[in-house]
Amino acid sequence: MSQLLGNISVLIEAPVFNLALLIDGLLIGGVFALAAYGLALVWGVMNVKNLAQGDFVMVGGYIAWFMAQNGIHPLFGVPVAFVVLWGLGWVIYRTVIYRVVDQDLFTSLLATFGIAIVLQQLLNIFFGSDTQTADAGFDSIFLFDGMVTIPQAKLIGFLLAALLAASVIWFMKSSRMGQAIRATAQDPRAARVMGIDTDKVYSFTFSLNAAICGAAGSLIVMIWVIQPFFGITYSIRSFVIVTAAGFGNLPGVIAAGLGMGVVEQFGGFVLGAEFQQAIVVGLLVLVLIVRQIQQARVRQVVR
Repeated sequence: MSQLLGNISVLIEAPVFNLALLIDGLLIGGVFALAAYGLALVWGVMNVKNLAQGDFVMVGGYIAWFMAQNGIHPLFGVPVAFVVLWGLGWVIYRTVIYRVVDQDLFTSLLATFGIAIVLQQLLNIFFGSDTQTADAGFDSIFLFDGMVTIPQAKLIGFLLAALLAASVIWFMKSSRMGQAIRATAQDPRAARVMGIDTDKVYSFTFSLNAAICGAAGSLIVMIWVIQPFFGITYSIRSFVIVTAAGFGNLPGVIAAGLGMGVVEQFGGFVLGAEFQQAIVVGLLVLVLIVRQIQQARVRQVVR
């Protein structure tokens, strides 16, 4: 308790430190929002709750880390991870996901949970269970006489995440495939009647989601550490963000992702870094409770 009160007093007595945590949280939250947008696509278009979301992120991280170990700057891992994870997503869709798209909720959950376990074990076999990070060689930006430190790796990661998100948004609004994806998300049966190949749309959407996660993972490995079994935390973060924002609400996904980063940074500082993952789980429980209350009110109004 004394440590908790001491940390709170630091925030009160040093307002500039609040700014440092806020900036850090926003930069990290941008990457969270990127991964969550991929989940929002799959969930909204295919109605598949992908429990392997975070494991795709880990695979992308290990691609960038492997490149760094072989003398290639990890930034080049962003496009490489995007392409490799696109291919992996397509293979997984064609072998597993297309069989469960039209099945019930628990079937898709079990299928993606199995995919998550397989990916975790493969990463563990090939790369070991030690935590890894890729040194990008970036410096830090110091503000307010060094009281606020902004690592350039986080800033670059935020900017690249924003650029990729903007590119996906432009694609969804301007391309024929993007229009087909939006039509399928609204009404799959009507989309089929209009001549849209929904199976192709599903395949493209799942592959795009995996590619986005791969790019996010290659950014994360330059900021934090990765480990084969860390994927579950990123899956939970994505579920919290998408559930809080609602389907098809891209501004909400961005806002929730940024908010998630800020809450984690402040909560981790006040409660201690060892409680940072507990904060993520607690947010998931809180969001589910709020959504359940909202749905109960809607049912009462309908009656």
